[in-house]
Amino acid sequence: MEISESKLTAIIAKLPHLKNEIQKVIVGQDEVLDELVIALMAGGHCLLEGVPGLAKTLMVRTLSQALDLSFRRIQFTPDLMPTDIVGTEILEEDHTTGKRFFKFNKGPLFANIILADEINRTPPKTQSALLEAMQEFEVTYGGQTYPLDRPFFILATQNPIEQAGTYPLPEAQLDRFLLFVKIGYPSEQEEFGILSSTTGSAKPKIDPILTAKEIIQIQSLVRDVSISDDLINYTGKLIRATRPDTTQTDYVKEWVRWGAGPRAGQALILTAKARALLKGRYAVIMEDLHAMAYPVLRHRILVNFKAEAENVTSDNVTTELLKSIERPKVKI
Repeated sequence: MEISESKLTAIIAKLPHLKNEIQKVIVGQDEVLDELVIALMAGGHCLLEGVPGLAKTLMVRTLSQALDLSFRRIQFTPDLMPTDIVGTEILEEDHTTGKRFFKFNKGPLFANIILADEINRTPPKTQSALLEAMQEFEVTYGGQTYPLDRPFFILATQNPIEQAGTYPLPEAQLDRFLLFVKIGYPSEQEEFGILSSTTGSAKPKIDPILTAKEIIQIQSLVRDVSISDDLINYTGKLIRATRPDTTQTDYVKEWVRWGAGPRAGQALILTAKARALLKGRYAVIMEDLHAMAYPVLRHRILVNFKAEAENVTSDNVTTELLKSIERPKVKI
């Protein structure tokens, strides 16, 4: 990285202020905010699940303001076409020569932060257009490739209670999301704070904390955070233990249909590094891996029909694995 150590230290020192700035508007949801910032630091994307009215849109919009980034919200509907999000060619005329030509008119996907609202309400063809952009950080139209703005961060939401008329994301597409973040109801005290702060006339002003350039520098630095071979080995054991055909855990054999792939291990290490940096450390500890195991594995462990009937979730499986997998004996 071509940046001085003092400048780098100053950028990292801004990370705690980022969360404080968002919490001027968002009451509570500490863990959710941490996970969103970690995904951004790691350069990945998030799938958010929560019932209506939990301020998902407001949270994402506030994050974009605190980061001084462009923000677009796309409402996914059954009639949404790929060109509605990617863009389309329009016919223009050169008034000097009179010649006509096609010009690519960029769609809402060309922004830094994209809120893909209710992604499971649009057909697979449109979902695929979004997911291709997530993976390649570019879109192709009419044989031409157009790079997307960086940083590029997609937060897709889905409603857990209304499944009629939806197009659930296939497992292979779910795996493209770095984290699966669940947003729950606020506590009684938090709900009082929400009601008190949002029903008056005062509106908090959000100050930008980080620029796009600084975020890209942080994303590069995350990969340089140290992690011991023992913790890498532990991560590999944890991921392999999620698979019924390679696990030694009876709990997994009984409840799991498919386990996590190698991408899950990459995601776990990368997000653990980001979390360490967010907490002011330059080395990963066991706590980082355990904290990120849930949002990393939540959409990558597929439970079987028996588990669904008994209300056993992938989070339950992760909890059991974290208890059963032997930790490194050396102090980390």
